[in-house]
Amino acid sequence: MADVQRRPLLRHLRGAPTTYVRHLRRGKPVHEGVGVSFWFRPLSAVISEVPVDDRELPLLFHARTADYQDVSVQATVTYRIEEPALAARRLDFAINPETGAWRSAPLDQVATMLTESAQQHALTLAAEMTLRDAIGGGPTALRDAVTAGLSGDARLTDTGITIVGVRVVAVRPEADVERALQTPAREEVQQEADRATYERRALAVERERAIAENEMQNQIELAQREEQLVARRGQNERRRAEEDAAAAWVAAAAKAEREKLAAATQAENRRTLGAAEAEANAAHLDVYRDMDPAVLLALAAETLAGRLPQIGQLNLTPDMLTGALATWPRPGTTPARGPPAATAGRAGGAAPGGGVTLAPRAVVVHRCTEYDELLARHSSRGQAEFFLRSRGRDIAPVDAAHAATAARWRRWRRRSRWRGGAASWNAPTWTGSCSPPTTS
Repeated sequence: MADVQRRPLLRHLRGAPTTYVRHLRRGKPVHEGVGVSFWFRPLSAVISEVPVDDRELPLLFHARTADYQDVSVQATVTYRIEEPALAARRLDFAINPETGAWRSAPLDQVATMLTESAQQHALTLAAEMTLRDAIGGGPTALRDAVTAGLSGDARLTDTGITIVGVRVVAVRPEADVERALQTPAREEVQQEADRATYERRALAVERERAIAENEMQNQIELAQREEQLVARRGQNERRRAEEDAAAAWVAAAAKAEREKLAAATQAENRRTLGAAEAEANAAHLDVYRDMDPAVLLALAAETLAGRLPQIGQLNLTPDMLTGALATWPRPGTTPARGPPAATAGRAGGAAPGGGVTLAPRAVVVHRCTEYDELLARHSSRGQAEFFLRSRGRDIAPVDAAHAATAARWRRWRRRSRWRGGAASWNAPTWTGSCSPPTTS
């Protein structure tokens, strides 16, 4: 739209670079051209404004095919007013000199003319095509037909309109027909998808079967090898058992032979040793046969002393001393023959041959009781009781055993002194590492 500026009695118009402006005064052109500006009087000026740029006209119309199917055609026509002066004479492009706006709608007239012409050519071609042809190759054919028809339209040529291009965007049937037409293709695609799925599943099953067969074959081979291994182990075990049995038989035979030889040798050695010992014993007996009994007794004591363990303390009782002193000869006398009991006299008297006897005495050998040992180790009865309690024992049994020992000692003391006949027993003597037992 032109820019009109108002001044007193005058107006100034300034055009655009894409509009053709024509100024007539008294039927004659005064100003005309693209992008012009001028002053004019509104009462005597007739001004027309024609756009010379490319314009697009969208089209949407229905057509019927040869098989009586309704289709929708969506297209776009691009046009340009090539001869604006001619268009200004054929169509009303006059503007209001006060506002610069068109007095009518010239572009709507151009659109109606283009739409009717394009529809006529499209409908003519669509009536000769089937639905499938219209959908498949219809856009190209319709575009060429509409382009050729509009380009050769005399009305458009006389108006100065040039067709720049035609585009057919889509040719679509009705929705239900379109779904029906899409069904075979959809089913075919679905079948292809199902076929691919089945082939993939069949291939997976085949591969799984191959894997299972391979695993089964491996298991069979492993079982066979395991069977061979078990058989070989059995053979090795049998061979080892046979070898061990043979070796054991050889070892047993060798051992029996060795034992037999050792037994024979040992028996021979024992026979030889027994004969030698018999001869030695006979020689010893021959030597001891005429020996003095006192000497034999001394030798026996020496032999016994050599075989006895270590003696820490020796107690000699009056009976032993009486027998020994009874056989001891006095100076100027001859020792008596025979055992000491035969030569012993009465108690306190002189024995025949000058021997001396002693009064009999009782010697009691006593070891320490457990109570005495606990007192010697722990110094007090309380500490000894604590020691026994820490080991799960009680001091009462130990104390009772000590009291019983003390009671026996007292009874022995009372009964030790007695007189009978010519013999008299002295009081018993306590011998030991502990003091005589007393009750606590």
